[in-house]
Amino acid sequence: MSVAANQSLTDGVSVVVPCYNEEGSVAETFQQIKKAFLNWIESGQNNPMPFEVIFVNDGSSDDTEDILRELDAKEDHLQVLNNPSNLGYGASLKRGIAAAAYDRIVITDADGTYPNDHIPEFAEKLTDCDMLVGARVGKNAHIPLSRRPAKWLLLRYARWMARAPIQDLNSGLRAMWKHHVERFLSLLPNGFSFTSTITLAMHVNGMAVRYEPIDYAKRVGKSSIRPIRDTFNFFSLVLRTIMYFRPLQVLGTISLLLIVSSLAVGIAGKILTDEVPDVITTSLFSTGIVFLGLGLLGDLINAQRR
Repeated sequence: MSVAANQSLTDGVSVVVPCYNEEGSVAETFQQIKKAFLNWIESGQNNPMPFEVIFVNDGSSDDTEDILRELDAKEDHLQVLNNPSNLGYGASLKRGIAAAAYDRIVITDADGTYPNDHIPEFAEKLTDCDMLVGARVGKNAHIPLSRRPAKWLLLRYARWMARAPIQDLNSGLRAMWKHHVERFLSLLPNGFSFTSTITLAMHVNGMAVRYEPIDYAKRVGKSSIRPIRDTFNFFSLVLRTIMYFRPLQVLGTISLLLIVSSLAVGIAGKILTDEVPDVITTSLFSTGIVFLGLGLLGDLINAQRR
């Protein structure tokens, strides 16, 4: 079935914006999104669709909630949801997407980093794919220098594990279909790794993921990302996600390394000491076979689940 055939009967765009302590930019973010859609509608091109903007206030301790309440009282296209406490970026996205009236979802951040004037364009281009990701590779992409090495390494690691041409693993500006998010809902975490998980899940399952180069501005306010801890969690997340969908790829690789190591140890021992180290060689080889068996079993279970 084509992507377009899965659209909801009331075709429109739901923009979901999670926010936590963004009093300095939340109102401007809404005005940017609203202006982009009004310009799109006034242009009269490409059959513009109705839209709504859903802000999910994730237990902010500043004036974010008050600002959103004032906006909500006078804006027709705005819906505000308030989490009782700080539940996390992913939890806020899931709540906003669940409340969306339309199947065509666009997510963005409230910190002023993403070019929100591109949102109507992203919504329109979603007709031809399953997910459209804003890749932060534009000429004016402001990525802090301290994060670039880890980001580069993580991207290469994710590409190798997923066997996919990923351009931006965790961009916060993307368009996707609500029914696809619901398909992977049990896997999507409540933290910052929501976007990374859905990127990997769609790639690994052979879905149509496209990338659009965008600029990335310096954020307004203080970031809640913890560089060292979150980077480690991202690497762990890639491994867990690939393991969930392709267990044989992960366990089979480990199996191959162990079996090759057993052969190498055996040959080296014979050459250097004229004796094969039976215990080490046998242990490595048998462990490799066990991992191979686990991988095959995991693949069988995965096939039955699908």
